[in-house]
Amino acid sequence: MSDTTSNQMWGGRFAAGPDAIMEAINASIGFDKRLAAQDIAGSRAHAAMLAATGIVEPSDAEAMREGLLTVLSEIEGGTFEFSTALEDIHMNVEARLKTLIGEPAGRLHTGRSRNDQVATDFKLWVRDQLDAAEAQLLALLRALLAQAEAGADWVMPGFTHLQTAQPVTWGHHMMAYVEMFGRDLSRVRDARVRMNESPLGAAALAGTGFPIDRHMTAAALGFDRPAANSLDAVSDRDFALEFLSVASISAVHLSRMAEELVIWSSAQFRFVTLSDRFSTGSSIMPQKKNPDAAELIRAKIGRIFGANVALTLVMKGLPLAYSKDMQEDKEQVFDAADNWLLALAAMEGMVRDMSANVPALEAAAASGFSTATDLADWLVRELNLPFREAHHVTGALVALAEKKGCDLPDLSLSDMTSVHDGITGAVFDVLGVHNSVASRTSYGGTAPDQVRTQIARWKEILG
Repeated sequence: MSDTTSNQMWGGRFAAGPDAIMEAINASIGFDKRLAAQDIAGSRAHAAMLAATGIVEPSDAEAMREGLLTVLSEIEGGTFEFSTALEDIHMNVEARLKTLIGEPAGRLHTGRSRNDQVATDFKLWVRDQLDAAEAQLLALLRALLAQAEAGADWVMPGFTHLQTAQPVTWGHHMMAYVEMFGRDLSRVRDARVRMNESPLGAAALAGTGFPIDRHMTAAALGFDRPAANSLDAVSDRDFALEFLSVASISAVHLSRMAEELVIWSSAQFRFVTLSDRFSTGSSIMPQKKNPDAAELIRAKIGRIFGANVALTLVMKGLPLAYSKDMQEDKEQVFDAADNWLLALAAMEGMVRDMSANVPALEAAAASGFSTATDLADWLVRELNLPFREAHHVTGALVALAEKKGCDLPDLSLSDMTSVHDGITGAVFDVLGVHNSVASRTSYGGTAPDQVRTQIARWKEILG
């Protein structure tokens, strides 16, 4: 494609074509060709509206719409030749359409600008990614619910500071991630509602004098309504920023769970076995089974966070309305979307396939004086001690057990009464890990019945 042809796309304003450096910095076709399907959908809706409002002849609009389907099939079939001289996906499509249908192609851009066109394309693309993320989150939530249901009674250690704190159930731990990813799901759905306004027809920045019907094109493209201010419509990238924000928070949750899977699958913990589908071996150590999928998910947060920061910095100082800086809005979002959706899919696969080592979980649950709080609570309930005094007595019993090299349930009654003479044999009823978790019956607690209540609630939510 010659510079002269490229300049014809701009009109008669420029006498000489751009040199190679300007062409390289100005062109976006290398990445915005990913918007092809959305660009053609927007153009087909616009063409139909131009005919319905009498702005173009119905025959011209039909030629445009059919020609655009031909262009789409060429792009999807890999036979379309993209040109950097034509800068972006919009001009590449329009140039090819002109070759296919001739003069009517020149009428397609009536009543719109590349400014509202790209905003529409990008919104449609981000909306598609939100829909894909919703599907992936639903799959992950269902995999977590299946794990929680299977292990509602399995005991394991609960941690604070990665130190044994109190016994919990496997189901309760899985349901903690259901709550996390459930919030991600609500943010995805909320963001989709807020961004679902159509920029198409805002034109360059001020609207247009042609009698267009923006409500018609908005409805055709699945938007709830047209954007209400033309300046804002072409310069708004909040939808992309919110997408990256939602992805970043979700990536934190993915990274936290990935970290636990790395720890839990280690030889030191042996809490879980990850399937071979999501593990790799070592080139030199034949015994190794590495949780590479979890580690890669843990690393993805850097790219997703980086995209969030990059686009925020692009947008932070831009006056209304459109500036060329906004061409830098897509690559980061494309990369973040790819990596977030991949990480969600990988986590769902790992959770679905992983096997819990129930004996190891129970053994770990009983270690590290995990029932010390249950002992303190018993002292409060049965001996009417103030909690601070009960805390002190329990601490002394922990120190005694530590000195003897045993855990709290292994102390004798005489050991117990040597610290406080009011302790009776009934105390041993609360020192077992199963008794401990069964006693945590407050709403949202770890007792198996509470866990099953939350599983049922989430199954109803997800349908």
